[in-house]
Amino acid sequence: MVNARLIADHWDDMLRLAGSLKLGKVKATAVMRTLQRAGSLSGLGRAVAEVGRVEKTLYLLAYVQDEAYRRRILVQLNRGEGRHAVARAVFHGKKGELRQRYREGMEDQLGALGLVVNALVLWNTRYLQQALEQHQAVAEPPEPGEVARLSPLLHEHFNMLGRYDFTLPEGIAAGQLRPLRDPTSLEEQLAQLP
Repeated sequence: MVNARLIADHWDDMLRLAGSLKLGKVKATAVMRTLQRAGSLSGLGRAVAEVGRVEKTLYLLAYVQDEAYRRRILVQLNRGEGRHAVARAVFHGKKGELRQRYREGMEDQLGALGLVVNALVLWNTRYLQQALEQHQAVAEPPEPGEVARLSPLLHEHFNMLGRYDFTLPEGIAAGQLRPLRDPTSLEEQLAQLP
């Protein structure tokens, strides 16, 4: 049950607070001091929390009512989970543990993880685009919905552990992409397997 009386009593203060935040006239620390006193919420803080409950209720009602909205949220959640799966695969070498004892070292380690994940996503994106262009040159273009479901977050084809060779052929060093595998020769190879 929402405490409408509390909201009404602090309405003018909430408007002033919102205006100050919007105009950048107040710092976050000052807002936190205003909303919280001695470890518990002030009257204004409780009123803001009540407005938050109203917003949360409206959101949940919209979520329950709109199936398309739920699907969009699920797609976004799946994308986030896909990115985390890539990061876990990359981070496997140290079993997913931050080994640095100091904050800056952990930030460096996480920054490097982000850089490697972004490099994998860029690699996949470039080759997905090349594969789409090659497919469109020899066949009908795929449906837009099929293209929208493609993800550059695949990582099974990357060697996460082992030896790495950073020597580049001349064409690739010049910015060309590696040739794609021929799907017909792959099918022939699979057919020859016992």
